[in-house]
Parts: sequence; structure tokens; C-alpha cells
Amino acid sequence: MKLSWLNQVFELISASTLQLYEDSGRFLHQFVGNQTQALILLQETWRANVLHWAILSYRRFSSTAIEALEHIIYACLVYLLVCLGIFYTTRSNSPLWRWCKLINNVRFPRQHKLDRVLLVTSHPDDECMFFGPLIYTLTHRSSCQVYVLCLSNGNYEKQAQLRREELWRSCEMLGVPAANIIMVNATNLPDDPNVEWKAPVVANLILHTVESLDIQAICTFDRDGVSQHPNHSAVYFAAASLCLANLLPKECKFYTLDSINILRKYISIFDLLCTCCISSYWCILGWDEAAQIRRAMREHKSQMKWFRWLYIYFSRYMFINSLREVNLSDIELEMQIDDNTF
Repeated sequence: MKLSWLNQVFELISASTLQLYEDSGRFLHQFVGNQTQALILLQETWRANVLHWAILSYRRFSSTAIEALEHIIYACLVYLLVCLGIFYTTRSNSPLWRWCKLINNVRFPRQHKLDRVLLVTSHPDDECMFFGPLIYTLTHRSSCQVYVLCLSNGNYEKQAQLRREELWRSCEMLGVPAANIIMVNATNLPDDPNVEWKAPVVANLILHTVESLDIQAICTFDRDGVSQHPNHSAVYFAAASLCLANLLPKECKFYTLDSINILRKYISIFDLLCTCCISSYWCILGWDEAAQIRRAMREHKSQMKWFRWLYIYFSRYMFINSLREVNLSDIELEMQIDDNTF
């Protein structure tokens, strides 16, 4: 990819400047008897010389910049092709799938049972907006039961009953039966980003659900809450407090959904390479499976503003979920970092 036309423009300008420099020199000798003309021509010669030097310097800089731009473009193309290759090989119907065991579309710890999983969300629509690939993957396992604990009734716009019906329809499309859905209707847990959720209140609800349903794994937001929503982060801190107090059953594991920067968040399947290189566990959906997640999201009709239409077609959370197992040492380290920061 050579930008030869730009180099030709620089060569033409440089040649014209050099010609002006030579002509000025000849005129200087011809009219040397006239002091005024000589001074004018000398000044023009100096200006032409400076311009010629500036153009040559700019040409060298532009040549280096163009070469660097070419390398960046080539690197981006290679990255996109690698992501497409990973996406293709992770499909179970791909001819390469049986030989490519290092990159599978589902990667979870084999030593941990995931037969009874509790997904803890803050609002109706979180389940498909952020956790769709995880829910879809787990519900298509014959031995896995997925439970959804939604900690608010979505009454921010006074539509609690409508939001409840939308949640049930969405979960049904994701494979979660109605009997496995729990929606909390508590005045101290309103759907409001301006209201702080108390960690002990949320923690008690999570612990009660875990013990009553014999849950083996909890999945929820991480401390950044994916979208920086304070209600999302409150769920993480509540679950983390259970770990710190050693109140969770010994066999119950704690997983969080990775929050990522805004660039990775909206490049769809092209975040695959970063996910596979950085994350511990992941779920990757194909086109048809991701379309099912989008259909589930569209069941939340009251929430489908224009920006959510963009979200469901560009967000990587429609295709990819990456998770991290959280243990006591991780939480203690995060708390120590927070103490040192503040």
C-alpha cells in the first residue's frame, strides 16, 4: 500500500522551490549593480532556501509517517483475520474444531461442578444485555439448572409490572424456566442509580437464595459493573462480603463478569483475540445463537431506546462473556489497593 501520489506532490513542490532558488541566484548576479533589487532578490533567495529545507524535512517526516501508517493498517488487518479465524474454529460444526482443542467456544474449570448456577442481576434486562452468552451456554447443558435472582423490580419509570413480564419472557427465550426466576420487590433496593444499595441487605438475599437452592456457583458483575452502574457494583460488593465473612458454602464458587474498556466493548466478535489471551474463562456464541440473545433483549420492549439497538448489534456481550473466579485472596488484595489509593 504505497501512497505514491503524495510523494509526487512533495517532489513537484521541492523541484519548483529549487528552481526558484537557482533563478534567484542568476538574477542576483545580473542585477548586482542595483542595490535595491539585489536586496530584494537576496531576501527572496533566503525565503526560498528556508522553504526548500522545510519541504525536505516534511517529506522525510511524511515518508516515515506513511510507512508507520501502513504497518498499523497491516497489523489491524491481521488482527481482524485472526479474530475471524478464532470465531470460525470455535464453532462445533467447523472442520477445524476437533483439532483445535486449545480454543474452545466454552472454557470453564473442569474440576468445578456447574450443575446449579445462580445469576445475580440488578435490573430486568441485565440477564440478556450482559449475561446472555453465559445463560445460553449453561441452559443448553443437560445437567445444568440456571436460576436468576433479579434484585429490583425495574420500577424506575413506574413500570414494575411490565418489566416483570418482560423479564419472564426474556428468560424463557434464554432457556430459563419461570420457576427458576426470582424477582425481589424491596423498597430499600429501588431501581435508581442515585440510591445506594446497602451491602448487608443484598448479601442476605444472595445467601438465603444460595442456601435454599443448594447453589454451586454464583455469577454476577465485577466491581466495575460493566457499565459503571452503582447498582451493579453493589451486587459484587455484597457477594464479596459473603466471601470475606466465609459465609458461602464451601463448594459454592464465585464468578464475576469481566468489565472491559469501551473500545473492546463495542467491537463485537473482534474482541475474541483479547478475550482468549487475557481472560480465564469464556463463552463464545455463533451468529444464530447471538441472534437468540438479541431476540431475548427485544422482549424488553419498554427499554429498547435507539442506543440499545446499537448496543445489541455492536456489543461484544451479545457474542462473548468472559469470567473470572474470585477467591478470598483476590478480594483482600483489592481492598488493600483501595486503602492505599484513598
